[in-house]
Order: sequence, then structure tokens, then C-alpha cells
Amino acid sequence: MMSDISRRRILTTGAIGAAGFAAAIAPQTAQANTQNPPEPQASVNPNGRFAGKVVLITGATSGIGEATARAFAAEGATVHFCGRRETLGEQVAQSIRDGGGNATYQRADVRVEEDVKSFVDTCVEQYGKIDIAFNNAGIESSPSTIADRPLADWMDVMMTNATGVFLSMKYEIPYMLRQGGGVIVNNASVSSHVGFATIAPYSASKHAVLSLTKVAALEYADQNIRINSIAPGAVDTPMLRRALAAWNTDFETVSQDYPIKRIVMPEEIARNVMFLSSDDASCITGTDLDATGGYLTK
Repeated sequence: MMSDISRRRILTTGAIGAAGFAAAIAPQTAQANTQNPPEPQASVNPNGRFAGKVVLITGATSGIGEATARAFAAEGATVHFCGRRETLGEQVAQSIRDGGGNATYQRADVRVEEDVKSFVDTCVEQYGKIDIAFNNAGIESSPSTIADRPLADWMDVMMTNATGVFLSMKYEIPYMLRQGGGVIVNNASVSSHVGFATIAPYSASKHAVLSLTKVAALEYADQNIRINSIAPGAVDTPMLRRALAAWNTDFETVSQDYPIKRIVMPEEIARNVMFLSSDDASCITGTDLDATGGYLTK
């Protein structure tokens, strides 16, 4: 049995904040975030700062991916996104369209090369280009020490989080080269920078995302393709709430180890992605943006 001290250390050192794991239990209701988070944009501006842009997003059926899809659509972009949960994906796309935005969903599993190629190809076939790609799809790993970790678990997390980003860039970049440029943002993590006990597959996969980002940025910087990553910490997503319920803790407890003393909202991460994707970040490439609320500065 894990002691309360050990349990709290896993929570407050960032494993949950990094979406490091979620127990295999039915989702429960966690304590609400009462930290006065920013309100999401309520209406669509068809002439917004991303009007005319086509945005490709992997893993946008919930959480950070969904919030980012909604944020880009609200600023006038056309969004094409994927995920494995078809019903949820169609619901998100329809919700964006009902609100006046432009979005389409396509089922794709980023572990499968044919799925990724089809997803990217379909976007270009429908919309003619890909201006911005947010490679966000990722999964957590259950808590386990390395000696007890099944190989299948390791491979599943690495294939989704690391190989999924590799495959996404492999098929996005050729189109961006043909059209004369583009922007890619990869979703890394606080776990890209530090190690957390019991989540080796997740931590290793996110270190890989950071390395892939730097290498790709160097390879294509002189061809007008900017490639960066973002490192969220504790973000209010369904994955985080499952983990909080599993460990019998709450937002207030976990937030105390973050300098800003609150849990970040998905909409905040979406705004960071939009910044990296905008002309305001025109000279930034090969960078990982610390979006942990100060955790990495300690």
C-alpha cells in the first residue's frame, strides 16, 4: 500500500499535473475549480485573427485539444480535428458549427500510420492547405515501477505520445513545404523536463516530444516552418479529475505545489498555442513554452 506521504508526493510533484496517470475506475466528481478561471470566448468572430487559416488538431474530442479547437474556430479559423471517440468527436464538431464556427471531425488513431496520413490528406483535400497543426493527442500511463511495467503498456504510451507526434509531423511537413510555410505546435508536458516516479512511459514519451520538436525546428527553420512545443502542468481536464478522484484529493491540495496556486484551465493553454501559432511569435522556433504556472522555475 502506498503511504499518504508518497501519494501526496506523486500528486504535488506533478505526475497528476502532467496528466501522468488516471486510475482504471469509473469517473467521479472532483472538487470544482474555484480559482476564478478565465471565461472562454462566447461568440465566433469570422474576421478574427485566424480568419482564413486552416488548423489541424489531433486529439481534440476533449480537454486541451477541444478547448484549442473551439478557440481557433472562435477566431475565424477552419478546424479539422481527430480523435478515437467518434460520438464525442462529432458532438464537438457540431457544437462548434452550431456556435457559428467551422469545424470537421475525422476518426483517426495517431498510433496508426495509415490513419494519420488519411487525416492529414483529407484536411488538404477539403480545405486546400494546413496553416497550423497542433499535435496534441496523448494518453496517460497507470502508476507502476519500471520493473513491474508491462511492455505492452510502455509501447501503447510511447506509440501514442511520441510516435503519434512523429507521424503527424511526417505527413504535415511535406504539405507545408509545398505551400511555402506553416506552423506546428506539439503538446509536451512538465514531464518533458523532469522525471516523476511511477510514470516512466509518460515521462519518456514527453521527453521524446521535446526532442522531436527541437530536431524538426532545426531541420525546417530556413524553409519558413516554425515548430515549437508547449509544456502544460496541472490542467483542469477529464483526465485530471479522474486522477484526483482516484487519489482522494482535490484541486486546492494539488494547486499548492504550483507557484500560481491554482489549476490552469484548458482555455489558457489554448491561448498559449494560439500565441505560438500567430505572427506575434514569428521569430520563435524550437522552443518549449512553460505553461505550468511556474512549476519549472522552482
